[in-house]
Amino acid sequence: MFDFVNFEQVDDWLKEYLKLKNPQKKVQLQNLITMACMPLVKRVARTLARRSTDPVEDIIQIGSLGLIKAVRSFDPAVSTNFKSYATYLITGEIRHYLRDKATMIKAPRAIQELCYRVNKITSEMLDEIGEKPTDKDIADKMDMPVSDLKHAIDADRRTSIISLDQLNLQCEDDFTNWGDKIADISYEEMQELKEDKLMLVDCLKGIEPELKQIIDMTYFQDLSQKEIAENLGISQMQVSRKLKRALNKLYALVQQRQSA
Repeated sequence: MFDFVNFEQVDDWLKEYLKLKNPQKKVQLQNLITMACMPLVKRVARTLARRSTDPVEDIIQIGSLGLIKAVRSFDPAVSTNFKSYATYLITGEIRHYLRDKATMIKAPRAIQELCYRVNKITSEMLDEIGEKPTDKDIADKMDMPVSDLKHAIDADRRTSIISLDQLNLQCEDDFTNWGDKIADISYEEMQELKEDKLMLVDCLKGIEPELKQIIDMTYFQDLSQKEIAENLGISQMQVSRKLKRALNKLYALVQQRQSA
């Protein structure tokens, strides 16, 4: 079973997020939503990192940037399905990173150009209809067979990646690793996320030990609901209910901090 994300709760938080005017309060709530949706980021990242040598943790961090963008740009007037919207932006952020930062095998130029057009039109259609278009929708828009479109998408997915810890040896005097090449804007956003994560950790101190343990096992130990249930000797349904209670209490504590 997939790791738990209570999107009903997330939708309520998103409504509150849109109403907030205070920048600091918006950032705090943004990162609470981000923490709650991290299982979605991890599922997407693990799907894209198909090979055992892929740096999954690095990809998860990149995917979290896509999630933050989804929270910031989500408009319920355009789309009511945040899960689909966030999944598209998370996937796009990771694919963009893998293609531009870590691609070892280049597809033929014609395929690269076709993939660029597909991504551009997909993004435009997402803005228009508020959800990811189907392959047929995209193919019709581009006036091409669906089979050709799928061929281009499949070729785009088959690029390999290298570890961020691997040295960049393109220049004789350059001994930095590829991780040092990541754009500053990503670093700043990740640093902001880390700082607010510390705030959330501090808020966890106000939650009773039983619920704190559920959050710790879910978001910090990266265990599934099934694994948590087995470790605690309770049912998976009980884990789901306790996690919902824990997130509600955590949100209440964040609101108290915002009002202080």
